[in-house]
Amino acid sequence: MRLKFTSILFIFFCYASFSCAQQADSLRNLIGTIAQDAKGTVGICIMNIDTRDTISYNGRLHLPMQSVMKFPIAITVLHDIDEDRFTLDEKVHVDKSDLKPDTYSPLRDKFPEGNIDISLRELLSYMVSLSDNNACDILLKEIGGTAHVENYIHSFGVKNIAIKASEYQMAQGWDVQYTNWTTPFEMVRLLDIANKPNFLSKESHAYLWKIMQETSTGPKQIKGLLPAGTIVAHKTGRSGTNEQGITAATNDVGIVTLLNGKQLAIAVFISNSSTDLPTREDVIARIAKAAWDYSINK
Repeated sequence: MRLKFTSILFIFFCYASFSCAQQADSLRNLIGTIAQDAKGTVGICIMNIDTRDTISYNGRLHLPMQSVMKFPIAITVLHDIDEDRFTLDEKVHVDKSDLKPDTYSPLRDKFPEGNIDISLRELLSYMVSLSDNNACDILLKEIGGTAHVENYIHSFGVKNIAIKASEYQMAQGWDVQYTNWTTPFEMVRLLDIANKPNFLSKESHAYLWKIMQETSTGPKQIKGLLPAGTIVAHKTGRSGTNEQGITAATNDVGIVTLLNGKQLAIAVFISNSSTDLPTREDVIARIAKAAWDYSINK
């Protein structure tokens, strides 16, 4: 009788494993089909933070980050605060020369003449939640540049990421943006690491994920097709479009909280796409929704 019961259990677990593998393959195939609509190179990685189940599609490709790089920059600033180099409420003086005119900058729009003192707390919010390019470069100047960010991120094992150029430098030439790259798989690793409550101090951890949740850019991307009120802490990144109609980067990365409280880390990078913005955003939204449906139906 015991042998029979053991055999039944074995068959059940084999069937369950086979069924889960089939579901994962089905999701991967669906993601591949959706990705074709982007008419470019699409890299994706999705991980259930609680179960560690991971699905990727071109997850090891080196793809340009654009403003997604502001997430590791924010982590580095907060680490430096935890190391007592600065404080969250420390003021930084901003001159008019710091507020470059030909770039996206709500900070410059609010204070066009500069000559203001603004806290690191506010600059982080501008940089992450509003994706302000001038705030990004002001923070980079304050902490010691892109090399400092890259060295810190590499120091805890996240190696497949390069942060070489500031926002101003990226604007100087089309190819420069490709020097700031990562892989979808590595970005999901970084999201997972930074999400751990003991990675930063309690205050820094809370502030990082507060400003990620308050991201206002890309509402039609990861958040686009998810149920209203879903908690999404994310960072977007988007390039311009060149004369050949190619958009180098349309990206969104972040952590989605499911209805059961479990979390998905999602990274979607669309590179060198020849289609329009609504289509690219819809691709990201449909991939996130597919991951959501798969996770709640498992």
